[in-house]
This record gives sequence, C-alpha cells and structure tokens, in this order.
Amino acid sequence: MIIRSTDDIAPSEITPQAVHARRRELMVALGAGLAGGVLGARSAAAAETPQAELLDGVTRGRFATSEAQTTFKDATSYNNYYEFSTDKYSPAGLAKRLRVRPWEVVVDGEVARPRTIGIDELLRLPREERIYRMRCVEGWSMVIPWVGFEFARLARLVEPTSKARYVEFITASQDTMPGLSYRVLDWPYGEGLRLDEAMHPLTIMAIGMYGQVLPNQNGAPIRLVVPWKYGFKSAKSIVHIRFTATQPGTAWNKAAANEYGFYSNVNPEVDHPRWSQATERRIGEFRKRPTLPFNGYAEQVASLYTGMDLRKNF
Repeated sequence: MIIRSTDDIAPSEITPQAVHARRRELMVALGAGLAGGVLGARSAAAAETPQAELLDGVTRGRFATSEAQTTFKDATSYNNYYEFSTDKYSPAGLAKRLRVRPWEVVVDGEVARPRTIGIDELLRLPREERIYRMRCVEGWSMVIPWVGFEFARLARLVEPTSKARYVEFITASQDTMPGLSYRVLDWPYGEGLRLDEAMHPLTIMAIGMYGQVLPNQNGAPIRLVVPWKYGFKSAKSIVHIRFTATQPGTAWNKAAANEYGFYSNVNPEVDHPRWSQATERRIGEFRKRPTLPFNGYAEQVASLYTGMDLRKNF
C-alpha cells in the first residue's frame, strides 16, 4: 500500500524455515494432481485473464500511490494461499473450487452488538480504491489497486466495548482446500491486530481489486489488507472477526515465534534470522529497492508504537 507522500514501500509474507523444509514432502504427498497443478496453473494463469464481476460505485481513495501497478496477470497468478498450496503458482488454479456463496462473517467478542453479516451486505458498504504495495514472499513485492472499506466502518456496526483491545481474524476451512490436510500451519489460519491498528484508516477490508470482485486466489470474498505490515496480516477469505481483551495467537507466530512476532512491523535495520530485510524487489523488475520503515507509512503510523522497542516487538 502506498501514500502519496512516499516514493516507495515494501510488504511481506515469508515462508518459515520449517515450512520451507517440508515443501518437497508436501509436493510428494499431494501427488501428481498438485504437481501438475504447479505447472498447469502457471501456464493457465499466464494465458488467460479471468473474467469477473465489475464493482460499481467505487471512489478514489485518499491513500494511493502514483507508482506503476503490477499487472493483473502477475497479481492473480503468484499468490500466498497455504490452504491451497505452499507453491505460489498453484492457488490460481486450485482456488477455483473455493465456495464463496453463501458467505457470512461472524463478528463477536467484546462488542455491544454481535452479529453475523452476509457478504452481500458487506458489498453494499461504501467502498473506495486504494493503491497499496504488498510484499509477496522472500522480498518480492507488488503494487495492487485494492477495493474495500475501512475496518473501522465494520467495527462501528458492532460497537466494541471498553474491554476490547485486540481484533482476531479467522479464515475459512473448506473441503475445497487441499492444504488443510497438511499441518504446515495451525488451521484455521488466524491473524490479529491491536485495536488501534485495526481502527487506523489505512486498514481496510478488501472485497475487490483492479475494479472487480476479488479473485478466489487473492482471498475472496473478503480479506484483510494492512499496508504498513509489508503483506503480513493478510488474512484471506475471512469468516470470523472477534474483538478480544487479550492478545490472540497468530498462525505465523505459532509456527515460528523466533522469526515472526505479533506485530510484523518489518524493521529494515534488523535482519530476519535467515536473511537481510534491508531490500525488496518489485515483481517485473530486477533491481532491488530499499525496504522502508513501516512500508513508507511512518508518518501515518509510527505514533502507534511510541515507546516500543521494535527490535523486540517485531
């Protein structure tokens, strides 16, 4: 994600060592179907642009960037979606099976008015386009025009109580998802934000991209987008949002706590245990770019972490 006052940014959803070590095991276990899917999905995604329902009534968001956008083909054919595959190309084909209707999101916990909201009601909320930059994996990034609404708008529907300090996001588990058979992560996938992070105007619930309904492999029908987190916190296909008094566990933190903290604020001055975080590379480019603090949004969000040691609270 990007703000006009910045020239660059960087996001990230990086494969932990334990997961990377099991990739060959997973590929063998999934058999010829998935192995074929790795190549088939790559060629299929490159050969066709999916036709999808266009979103009307979309306004230009106040947070945007003039940077060149990643092509729709690249953004929809290179995806992190472990419920379908640890491979980045396979979800484009495998996620076609995802059932996105009917779809409801339960919103409860420390709120005055818990409720279950149908996706069609969420699609009717006023939405805008925001061009944000997201990191994909191991330093690769994209610039994507997301369509969505501020999370704060959804929160106002349920009225968080004074006890609410965090927000937990839980994603779908379906029999359409072959990756759930393998304990790569603790399913269902869960993410979390501090309440003030969730309520920040940069945080959106995305229901589309490139002016159309969200493709399955990109987290249909509704997902979380937090631009200063470098692609972390990108919970896809959300079915449950819970306001809590205590800090919720998150999938990556449970998988590798020494590498992935709760906050996921990538510090370019602090190396990841297995690589430098100082640079990233845009999809379609060869040169590396500097990794910016808070993905270039320091002016907007640095105050959220005043007094915190971001080497320890990573």
